[in-house]
Amino acid sequence: MEFGRRTIIAALCAFATCWASGAGAQDTSPGRDMVLSKCFQCHADSMFRDQRQERRAWEAAIYRMIGRGGLFTPEEIKLMADYLGTDFGPNAKPAAAAK
Repeated sequence: MEFGRRTIIAALCAFATCWASGAGAQDTSPGRDMVLSKCFQCHADSMFRDQRQERRAWEAAIYRMIGRGGLFTPEEIKLMADYLGTDFGPNAKPAAAAK
């Protein structure tokens, strides 16, 4: 069981690293870093690319994750919601899929 869990975590980390490098080095915002470290534990990049929500909707989604066991400080919530609302909001340019 432990081997399987470690394998999944390693695969998610590798996927997040590939997604981060594929998105370009120009975007190194603290919000993006927070999303990579917190959200990619459970979610794939398609979750962010496909939703196109405003900041308040992203914040509500983050609070739903707290109800499911996510551990975020108010500062982390603000950083993530700001980043997601800007880069994955309804008016943002669509992001490319991770390769």
